[in-house]
Amino acid sequence: MVSYAACLARLAGEAPDRPAVTDDDRSLTRRELEDLADRTARAFAASGVSAGDRVTIALRNTAGFLAAAIGCWKLGATPAPVSWRLPRRELDALVELTDPKIVLGCEPGTYPGRTCLPHGWEPPPAAAGAASADTAPLADAVSDPWKAMTSGGSTGRPKLILATTPGLIDQDGPPALGMTRGGCTMVPGPLYHNGPFQWAAMSLLAGRHVVLLGRFDAAAMIRRIAEHRADMVYLVPTMMLRVWRLSEAERLAHDLSSLQVVWHMGAPCPAWLKRAWIDWLGPERIWELYAGTEGQATTLIRGDEWLAHQGSVGRAV
Repeated sequence: MVSYAACLARLAGEAPDRPAVTDDDRSLTRRELEDLADRTARAFAASGVSAGDRVTIALRNTAGFLAAAIGCWKLGATPAPVSWRLPRRELDALVELTDPKIVLGCEPGTYPGRTCLPHGWEPPPAAAGAASADTAPLADAVSDPWKAMTSGGSTGRPKLILATTPGLIDQDGPPALGMTRGGCTMVPGPLYHNGPFQWAAMSLLAGRHVVLLGRFDAAAMIRRIAEHRADMVYLVPTMMLRVWRLSEAERLAHDLSSLQVVWHMGAPCPAWLKRAWIDWLGPERIWELYAGTEGQATTLIRGDEWLAHQGSVGRAV
C-alpha cells in the first residue's frame, strides 16, 4: 500500500506527458498537475497546514480544485469540499464545523484567524534558482481520513461526513469502480458532491484522464465525451433527462462508441428514462449504484440485470 500522493507522483514519473485533467479552460498533463499540486502543498504548508488538518475547498470544477485536494494529500491533510455557491450563513456554519486551516474560495479576511484564498488563486511558479528546500521532495504522508464531505441531502444544521479509510492504495490491485487503467472519465457533476469527487479521485489514482464540466450542459457533455474518447461517465438522473431532451440530431451528432460504462446514482431514475438509455447505448453499459455518502452499504445493478428485475437496485456489495 502507498499513499495517494506517492501513487500520483509515480504515475507522473512514468508517463509525464499523458493528460491528467481537462477543465473548461485548460488541460494539464500528469507532470503539470503534479507540479501544480506540489506547489499548492508547499503554499498550504507555509500557511500552517500539516498532517491531520483540514482544508475547505469552495471552488468551481477546475484543475485547481483537484490540485488543491492532491496538495492536501501530500501533507497528510484532509480536503473538505463545499459548494462555491453556498450562502454566507451556510458557509459560516461549515467552516465552524470543519475548523479548517485554509478556506480556498473566499476573499482574504473573510474568516479571521484562518488563511482565506480567493477563487482563481494558484501558487506562484517556483523561482529560478530557488533554494533546495523549496524544491526538495516533500516527505511522504497519508491523509486520514482522505476526504471530508458534506451531506448532499440533509436538512437542518450542516453535517460533515468523514471517510472511514485513509489515503492509501494498492497500486497492484484492480482500479476502483470498474475502471480500466489509463482511460478517460467524464465528470460533469460538481466536485463538492461526494460522487463526482470520488469518481475524479479514483480516476486520477488509476492513471486516467479526468474531464470536468464547469457547469452541466447536455450537448457539451456529449461533444466532450467524443472529443476525449471517454470510456466512463458519472451521471445523476436529472442529467440523463436533460440529455434525453436534446433533439435526436443533437444527441446522435457525436461518436460515443468509446463509452463503455455509464454510472448513474444520486436519486431514483424513472423506469422509462433508464430503459431509454439502455435502448440507446446497450444494457451492458448502464450501471446503477445505490448508496449514501456515509457508505453504510452499496448496491449495484447492470442494465441487463435490471431488465430482468425492473425496479431493483441490485445486490449489496
